[in-house]
Amino acid sequence: MRSKAGKEEVELKPNHNADNIKEVSKNISSKILEMYDVYSYRHAAAILKNSFPNELKEIEQALTKFRITLKDIASPGGNESVIPKQFSEYLRPYNWFETRIQGDLIIQVSEQSEEVLPSGKLKKHKLPEKPAIVLKNYIDGHKIDYVKDRVALDMEWNSKDQTYDRDLYAFRMFHECGVISVAVLITRSEKLNEIFDITPLLKKNGSIDYDKDGNEKLCKQKYGASTTWMGKLLYRLNAGRNGGCPVLVFGINPTVVTDWKK
Repeated sequence: MRSKAGKEEVELKPNHNADNIKEVSKNISSKILEMYDVYSYRHAAAILKNSFPNELKEIEQALTKFRITLKDIASPGGNESVIPKQFSEYLRPYNWFETRIQGDLIIQVSEQSEEVLPSGKLKKHKLPEKPAIVLKNYIDGHKIDYVKDRVALDMEWNSKDQTYDRDLYAFRMFHECGVISVAVLITRSEKLNEIFDITPLLKKNGSIDYDKDGNEKLCKQKYGASTTWMGKLLYRLNAGRNGGCPVLVFGINPTVVTDWKK
């Protein structure tokens, strides 16, 4: 399914680039599959299960413990709210560290001349090496919030959707440089929209926020179409913007909202 959201495209389902659900189900626990929307690209789930079982276990433990309330959702704050900070509490003690890579590109230029021998054959002569060309900071500024061994993880709750481009490019660069083998991204499922549509926004003091006409502001005004949610992410993954980096995605559902009742 594809639809318009502002000027950006949105896709609510993975395409042929994603792994089939049978493969995902074999590698991700049934409890997590019940709690979250789970999508795997380039066999990320299988790589984690078979090559990094301890890291996958820690991620699944964090996802199992993760809980939010309606107050958490309605309170001010974007990606710096109490919601994403939970993953720091769960993962930092297990040595998941914020990691940045930086590197210079060194270019060596080699030349050789050719001499035609009396026999008609060519003889090559290596010329003196030229000074190397160094492009400083060719790789720089690529940061991932959580990295352990060769597994990367980021969580996007309510940033501008362009943040996904930064995340996927960082995953791709870390992968191409041989720093990681697989990446994980946790974000909001579109299924949370049913909560956003009827839950009032709160001020910093905890009271309900009203507009100038005296109407309650709703969370859907805060969690807009151009913020980080699954439809924006799948559009990018379906387009292959993760490059060769395997990516596993978890979408946060209403099942983790402790005080939500339909």
